[in-house]
Amino acid sequence: MMYDLLVVGAGPYGLSIAAHAASAGLSMRVFGRPMASWRDHMPAGMFLKSEPWASNLSDPAGRWRLDVYCAENGLTARHAHPIPVEAFAGYGLWFAKHAVPDVDERTIVRLATAPGGFVAVTEDGQEVHARTVALAVGVMPFIEVPQALRGLHPSLVTHSSHHSDLGQFRGKDVTVIGGGQAALETAALLAEQGTRVRVLARADRLVWNDVPPPWERPWWQSVRSPHSGLGPGWKNWFYSERPGLFRRLPESTRARIAATALGPAGAWWLRDRVEGAVEVSPSHEVTAATAVPGGVRLDVLGRDGSVRSMETEHVIAATGFRARCDRLGLLAPELRRGLATLPDGSPDVGRCFESSQPGLFLAGLITASGFGPAMRFVHGATFTASTLVQGVRRRLRSTPARGRVPLPASAGRAETPAPVTR
Repeated sequence: MMYDLLVVGAGPYGLSIAAHAASAGLSMRVFGRPMASWRDHMPAGMFLKSEPWASNLSDPAGRWRLDVYCAENGLTARHAHPIPVEAFAGYGLWFAKHAVPDVDERTIVRLATAPGGFVAVTEDGQEVHARTVALAVGVMPFIEVPQALRGLHPSLVTHSSHHSDLGQFRGKDVTVIGGGQAALETAALLAEQGTRVRVLARADRLVWNDVPPPWERPWWQSVRSPHSGLGPGWKNWFYSERPGLFRRLPESTRARIAATALGPAGAWWLRDRVEGAVEVSPSHEVTAATAVPGGVRLDVLGRDGSVRSMETEHVIAATGFRARCDRLGLLAPELRRGLATLPDGSPDVGRCFESSQPGLFLAGLITASGFGPAMRFVHGATFTASTLVQGVRRRLRSTPARGRVPLPASAGRAETPAPVTR
């Protein structure tokens, strides 16, 4: 069977795309472990950094929101009250049950072009054919570890996303590398369970997000600094609410913003759990790492140019992700090499998220250089899902399958999401 659409990935972006595609009447398959990043790659005790009202997955009618899930399950979903990652993962599973056809939890290990579209191969060798593909693989293919730490055994060095349980580090000595939310929250959780932990950050100082202003406030305060899915302020509002306009900015401007906007920072509610509880060393960069009996020796460059050595039992690199086409290992080499890229190595995508390979659509972090910082957050899934499915429908109409009735243009009306009630 040749499907209209194959959705690869079942996180917030993949599930949202699938919900819009199902509403549009497309024949499709969805592959991936639902909400895998939140279920498998975040320790218990973590919270979402985004506001609950900015963390909705997207269905065309706006029925399956986070606040609805929380109300049904006796949970709180209010402005300035962070949501536990376990609750968010549960919300994603609830969304999938109600808004998405059956999700096949097998992993797609290879995707290649084929006559009439694409062929995907599952982990157990089954082939699936589709005319279009939406690749929504999240962040895990793009893990970034500093060069100095690469090559050491996983018993000595891991990435922060490798841990769903930090209990193995109780009573040990751990060094966390990084100055953003993942580093600081990981360090706080380690300290609270009795781990000897320190944070090494390249930045001159830690940055903490401000407490968000009240949801209800005088109109003039809202005009001066509006709420948005990425935080208060007009810049954040533009990034959050107008990704389509962001894409029209000059490429150099988009690249600069993608690289610098909303940089490493800790959530306001985390600050008291770090300051006074965790040893933090800003302006420190690891220049070399060597395995030694009992752990790792780190050579660290300090703010004054001096280099010192220290030993630790384990290093956790909370150093983020770098979205590059050459890290999409599931793509057949000829397909991967043929994708047009931006200077930072991410794909160049059109206004409906279609790559230079006709019929191959991309979603999530890997599109941030094209559509802006919102693509790094769950909030970007709403714009992406509706826009991408419109692009899929346009592609299907332009190349109708033999013997198949072309999709009517009017069938796409349900793709426009209803306003979110907060």
